Amino acid sequence: MAAKPLEGVRVLDLTRLLPGPVLTLHLADLGADVIKIEDTGAGDYARSLGAPPGRTAPVFLAINRNKRGMLLDLKQAEGVRVFLELARTAHVVVEGFRPGVVDRLGVGYESVKAVNPAIVYCAISGYGQTGPYRDLAGHDLNYCSLAGLTDQVGEAGGDPVVPNFQIADILGGALVPAMGILAALYDAQRSGRGRYVDVAMSEGVFAHNVQALSAVALRGRANGAGDDLLSGREACYRVYRTADGRHMAVGALETKFWNEVCDVVGRPDLKPHHWAAGGDPAPAIAALQAIFATRTQAQWVEAFAGHDCCVTPVKPFEEALDDPQHAARGMVVRSPHPTEGDVLQIAPPLKLSDFTFEVARPAPASGEHTDEVLREIGLGEDEIARLRQSRVV
Repeated sequence: MAAKPLEGVRVLDLTRLLPGPVLTLHLADLGADVIKIEDTGAGDYARSLGAPPGRTAPVFLAINRNKRGMLLDLKQAEGVRVFLELARTAHVVVEGFRPGVVDRLGVGYESVKAVNPAIVYCAISGYGQTGPYRDLAGHDLNYCSLAGLTDQVGEAGGDPVVPNFQIADILGGALVPAMGILAALYDAQRSGRGRYVDVAMSEGVFAHNVQALSAVALRGRANGAGDDLLSGREACYRVYRTADGRHMAVGALETKFWNEVCDVVGRPDLKPHHWAAGGDPAPAIAALQAIFATRTQAQWVEAFAGHDCCVTPVKPFEEALDDPQHAARGMVVRSPHPTEGDVLQIAPPLKLSDFTFEVARPAPASGEHTDEVLREIGLGEDEIARLRQSRVV
């Protein structure tokens, strides 16, 4: 069997909560040796997020699989020394503190580069390492709001809607830095020189807000919530309530799909109201709202079966877990954990030839692999015991 794509790459992960750990989850799933480094105090707060006392939070278990875990106090000089020893043979360092924190601790890019010039050092923050907002606190909602996205999400004339899917955290804090890290790793293989990867989560949203960008370029302003081709303005791209209080998603942007939808619902007269024909969407929206309200979601699923026109049921997540498409692609995984039983997880969202995803390690217990990692950098049992006694590890 071929080696895993990132086999041999060692990552030192100083991040916590969601963005950084999701980033390193993807690297770990692809074969990187991710060492999750937590402080000797509270550690990663995600361990207890929403979990009952004495249990580990499901979100922590899901996004920290395939990693090793160690404890290290970077506020002590000995902890900094140990970290720099680890960094000598690492390929990637990832941190998610506010700008300047790692430099004050003595484990910033310049310090690590001094012992390992080929290191790829990724810093994830809300607004980046420069600019007037660099030191501001924030969360996903703040980043999306300042990037001009929150203003566009919601019903026309209503207040913005706050999704429970962390768009900036995942897009800007996990996927964008993964792209930067892999690019810098590729270059380091050729040049022997690493790079500093500065990622702002707010910019991950801002840079991909292409519909608003297009509207500004064409008309000088972005469309408001509910007033865009893809936000509910058009009859062909909306969500409709069914008789049982559920919904169907109609995504018939192309004329051929819209025409098929009109035929299935028995209203061919609505075909001229498609956006591509320049028709008024209001009559078609009102008509489809009334039509979809006459049957249950299951009945509409049956009615559209065999008609390839971009109409799907809106599923709650627990139903999406049981979807046959996800089952066929192996997307839902249950893996054993020594204390938490079978852990429900989602497989990586990509398939590579000659690579089969597996949960090789469950999410680590706090400091589970500390001694193992310290031995790998040459520390003896007496020194490890001394570090434990002084609570460096």
